[in-house]
Amino acid sequence: MTRVNLSKQHPAAYQAVLALNQEAEDAVARAGLDAKLAELVKIRVSQLNGCAFCLRMHTRDALDKGESTDRLAVVAAWWESQYFTEQERAALALAEDVTELPVPERHEWDTGALDDAQVSAVSWLAIVMNTWNRIAIRSGYPVAP
Repeated sequence: MTRVNLSKQHPAAYQAVLALNQEAEDAVARAGLDAKLAELVKIRVSQLNGCAFCLRMHTRDALDKGESTDRLAVVAAWWESQYFTEQERAALALAEDVTELPVPERHEWDTGALDDAQVSAVSWLAIVMNTWNRIAIRSGYPVAP
């Protein structure tokens, strides 16, 4: 498969995604969601999409924000662990819904742990992360030690 660096081929589109990313990050902050929760959402979306570049970047970002290695180790099976709060569990389930677009639609995340602004913020964050995963994967961003 031919790899084309999408950001270099169409820099204006890349800049638009950067602006959308900033809006999603701002929505997360305005909704009162923790920065570590945002990184967990980015990591889970990247796990589902198989994006090694974004996984490495957001795992490092999460560690820099004080996330524990134990929680990062189990985020792929968050529902089986007792590491995550009700709000984090709802956000991770919602991010999975946004990423997988299940049919019929499931609402496991709809427990009341997230208010409307937080549901919207997590949804936008997952949408943007899905976009970044696709850019990184299609561009063949290198992931080497």
